[in-house]
Amino acid sequence: QVQLVESGGGLVQTGGSLRLSCAFSGGTFTTYAMGWFRQAPGKEREFVASISLSGGRSEYVDSVKGRFTISRDNAKNTMYLQMSSLKPEDTAVYYCAADRSYIRTGMLKRSGYDFWGQGTQVTVSS
Repeated sequence: QVQLVESGGGLVQTGGSLRLSCAFSGGTFTTYAMGWFRQAPGKEREFVASISLSGGRSEYVDSVKGRFTISRDNAKNTMYLQMSSLKPEDTAVYYCAADRSYIRTGMLKRSGYDFWGQGTQVTVSS
């Protein structure tokens, strides 16, 4: 029932920027913590960032701290990932995900999300 649709991926040069969007439907957006994950060819899926219900808390994997910013607009049922100073190692399929447990636990997670989008390709040229 919950559906997540990513957009905004593309090809960018090293040092460039992209903003990814994730549109949420089929549920109550404000009851889900949200997260971004990525998967590069031949590698396992990796946690990137997460954000609390109202956007007051966020967490990042160390490799993107200072470069990526996660945000959400609850009036638009949309989550974003602003990516700056992009590096070739950021190349991956990026997925958005929804976590229904946060409303009970108050804990941001790096795994075990409940719903997933289809992914959007981000390619950073060297």
